Amino acid sequence: MASDATTIEVPGPDGVREMRISSPGRVLWPAVGITKLEYAQYLVSVGEAFVAANGGRPVALQRYPDGVEGEQFFSKSPPKGVPDWIRDTMVTFPSGRKHPMLVIDEPAAAVWMAQMNTIVFHPWPSLAGDIDHPDQLRLDLDPQPGRDFQDAIPAALELRSVLQEAGLDAFVKTSGNRGLHVYAPIVPQHDFIGVRHAVISAARELERRMPDAVTTAWWKEERGERVFVDFNQAARDRTIAAAYSARARPEATVSTPLNWDEVAPGLDPLAFTVRTVPERAAADPWAGFGNARGTIDVLLEWWERDVENGQGELPYPPEHPKMPGEPTRVQPSRAKKEPG
Repeated sequence: MASDATTIEVPGPDGVREMRISSPGRVLWPAVGITKLEYAQYLVSVGEAFVAANGGRPVALQRYPDGVEGEQFFSKSPPKGVPDWIRDTMVTFPSGRKHPMLVIDEPAAAVWMAQMNTIVFHPWPSLAGDIDHPDQLRLDLDPQPGRDFQDAIPAALELRSVLQEAGLDAFVKTSGNRGLHVYAPIVPQHDFIGVRHAVISAARELERRMPDAVTTAWWKEERGERVFVDFNQAARDRTIAAAYSARARPEATVSTPLNWDEVAPGLDPLAFTVRTVPERAAADPWAGFGNARGTIDVLLEWWERDVENGQGELPYPPEHPKMPGEPTRVQPSRAKKEPG
């Protein structure tokens, strides 16, 4: 009996690759009827912009074998059967453990990962050739319960001003979910700790300017109805959804690069989907990303100023070892109940 499979042609730097797609009719997004084949074709249609934004980086794969309504898991190690033309790079994790991660160098690599049931791609903020020094500053604006996407818009615009004052050129995209992601290309000369400190200092400056709307509080009980600036997305081995990656939402939304003039009241993140984004990719709003890289020197000066004023280190994610200067990782309400 013939297998249920098809092939698609994927242009790339080494010519066209014939990529096999098994179970092409499997529905990944039942609410809108998008199949595995359609998602693979989507990745071909946005391939050049996708690789420009995410190529050359270690990438974790968020895989959904039964579609977005089924179980999911993360692959950080390369799955079995990786073609010999897809490279990997050795990565050291916060625990000190090391293992290889895949790298996307051409659209066909992303298509192969989709064939392996990847829906969401999670690239590192550093390049495979220099894992320890991020070349991207990333800030995740996450509206908390009681706030929504519209509340992230003024926060993103003010954050752009903060980064400009620090000498950085900011780029923005939808998260594909409820928030916005703001990036800045930087010179890769500081480690993850330094870059995280720069992110914290930018977040604190934004919080000072918008105290009723923005928070850097790590503990949910302290955030209130504000937009949380998730500074720990800058920690080592923390990643956010790739530009042009789909998300596991019923609408098949995409984490979509925007022009800043689009970031205005009424912007609808649900308008950017696997079916609507391809027509935007040719005029990629992030086409100039990385042409001019700034430094985080000013942000680190702000960090030192804040430390002198009593605002020091913030909690790391739970999978990290205890870090120098880090406060206790005990929830504040719980800490009050524990005997001193």
